[in-house]
Amino acid sequence: MNYVKTFLLLVLMAGLFMFIGHLIGGETGLVVALVIAVILNFTSWFYSDKIVLGMYRAKEVDESTAPILLKMVRDLTDSAQLPMPKVYIIPSNSPNAFATGRDPNHAAVAVTQGILGMLSYDELKAVVAHELAHVKNRDTLIMVIAATLAAAIGMLAYFGRFAAIFGFGGRRGAGGLITLLLWAIIGPIIALLIQSAISRTREFSADKAGSEFSGQPMMLASALKKISSSAQVHPQQDLSNPSTAHLWIANPLSGRGLMNLFSTHPPVEERIKRLEQMAGG
Repeated sequence: MNYVKTFLLLVLMAGLFMFIGHLIGGETGLVVALVIAVILNFTSWFYSDKIVLGMYRAKEVDESTAPILLKMVRDLTDSAQLPMPKVYIIPSNSPNAFATGRDPNHAAVAVTQGILGMLSYDELKAVVAHELAHVKNRDTLIMVIAATLAAAIGMLAYFGRFAAIFGFGGRRGAGGLITLLLWAIIGPIIALLIQSAISRTREFSADKAGSEFSGQPMMLASALKKISSSAQVHPQQDLSNPSTAHLWIANPLSGRGLMNLFSTHPPVEERIKRLEQMAGG
């Protein structure tokens, strides 16, 4: 069900993208929008891992520097029938982890020093399994596409607001310019809502698949409790870049009320509830 929901949300995002492109520049605007999307998607797909790992100063580890972590990842990749990814440690005391890479053959798993010190072996294993589930499900590619489309919509909306405010495209008339301005304002908001919804569906799927890889859904539930509790006491400001929030196992950004609509992660309580149901089943 999560896969169908993700597909439909991506189709909706692409439709919104093309609609706004057509609204701004007619058929020419639509073609330009599609070309921009292809270029941005390819660039993000190919270089996203290098960009995000460099952003957080992640250091690759091997058997000599992190033998226990490497063995854990290798055992889990065997269970998940995945190629061995590169493994990184991020010099941050904030407990968190993410996976990135354009496909399973070019994947990377990164964990922070903080999560290594906080979690037990089994809890960390459950977290790594969750990240490998993202790799198996190709969620990194899905989220790159969603993020790129959202950014492209934002760029088109910027030009649309500029055109409407300064009266370019007078052939539209006053009503057309007002419509253009309206969509240029609400379009990026809708795109961000869709992007966040896609991210939340992928987190639920990774929780489920990762728990199957590790065989310990309650260990993931326990890890999520610890990470969430820590983040409430010590906000993860060093990880709080909105462009990478969807990558982490737990959202480093905080939000309440209506801001939860834009959250890239489901509520921790709901994730734990589903994991408990898995364990009970």
